[in-house]
Amino acid sequence: MAYFDAASSAPLHPVARQALLAALDEGWADPARLHREGRRARLLLDAAREAAAEAVGCRADELTFTSSGTRAVHSGIAGALAGRRRVGRHLIVSEVEHSSVLHSAEAHEADGGSVTRVPVDRQGRVAVGSYEAALREDTTLACLQSANHEVGTEQPVAEVASVCRAAGVPLLVDAAQSLAWGPVGGDWSLLTASAHKWGGPSGTGLLVVRKGVRFAPRGPVDERESGRAAGFENIPAIVAAAAALRAVRAEAAEEAVRLRELTERIRARVPRLVPDVEVVGDPVRRLPGVVTFSCLYVDGETLLHELDREGFSVSSGSSCTSSTLTPSHVLKAMGVLSEGNVRVSLPSGTPEEEVERFLAVLPGAVAGVRERLGAPAAAAPAAAREDALVVDALGRRCPIPVIELAKVFGDVPVGGTVRVLSDDEAARLDIPAWCEMRGQEYVGEEPADEGSAYVVRRVS
Repeated sequence: MAYFDAASSAPLHPVARQALLAALDEGWADPARLHREGRRARLLLDAAREAAAEAVGCRADELTFTSSGTRAVHSGIAGALAGRRRVGRHLIVSEVEHSSVLHSAEAHEADGGSVTRVPVDRQGRVAVGSYEAALREDTTLACLQSANHEVGTEQPVAEVASVCRAAGVPLLVDAAQSLAWGPVGGDWSLLTASAHKWGGPSGTGLLVVRKGVRFAPRGPVDERESGRAAGFENIPAIVAAAAALRAVRAEAAEEAVRLRELTERIRARVPRLVPDVEVVGDPVRRLPGVVTFSCLYVDGETLLHELDREGFSVSSGSSCTSSTLTPSHVLKAMGVLSEGNVRVSLPSGTPEEEVERFLAVLPGAVAGVRERLGAPAAAAPAAAREDALVVDALGRRCPIPVIELAKVFGDVPVGGTVRVLSDDEAARLDIPAWCEMRGQEYVGEEPADEGSAYVVRRVS
């Protein structure tokens, strides 16, 4: 089985496994105690903190270990907002942040705060000027991920940190996806990460708060981790996380070159091998091992099952794989196709042969799914008959509304229109994306008795 979902969780690094087993024997005692066993546990904890701080590029006393990356994000945002509450209650985030950041923003709004959500371009990248324009006198905190978890696009963190610093506003960076590849540059103020993203054990995160940043921990606190993470430290997991981070960093430069070549191979060949595909994300400023593409006329969940049967574990941002039946907030913010979405994220050590096998299997898997869904073949359109058609796709989920549009589009003349009636949230994203891919005009969305009507005009 080829595991191509490292962006969700990387396999446990061999060094982490060794460190974990050793620390289970040596680091079980309370590091706050002065007896021999406690001192031994404290030495392990301090050494792990020093190693992690060196990898991050911060002081050891600025780094706190948490129970997860999500907990680090929640604690970091809440503490920074509380520490600067006299300044105001305005928070800035990008529209493509990890859900942990967006959930914190929603909680802040529910508590009476205000939030500005900065948009991204079609490659998933924020504009530095957009962050600068969002800054206000009452801005308490800004948040920006170092690289996107779904499409791999790297963000201009250093530049955004500079404009935030000039305005006296701290910047929190979610570095979960990028920390394995190197430290985050720029004059940021807070940073969070999660060990299972770089081959450490799950349930271990880190929060960095730079000296001089006003920070007030929320909720009950104790003497552990400078009062920023209550509860007994999981020393074996912390030791393993630090060991894994040091190990992957030692391999990062060489491995990044190799994985970039493999993902570039996927980016270049998938559109040639599979028709009607959109490769998404920044083609240059991106993580080494992540490549994401979306296939027209494909049910994302079915495609993932097909690839799983062929021995490939991948993930998707398609609404067809979501219990909410809504497209990924990242793909939606980018304005790209969401249906049939596939994210390939290669773990370190992925052999070239597995990538070649994936490229050999993918065309047949996509073609099989399209055939079962009744997707249109790439044949010449039928002779035009009517100036306007209505497609009733109410109650039908992605990718059926787009498939039904494609089936009848050749039946209207140039200048004619097709109105697609749909109550599927994904249609609001995927029909405009279909128009852009096909070079047709998306007229817009109109109200309907049920759902919405999406109007498309044939221009060629």
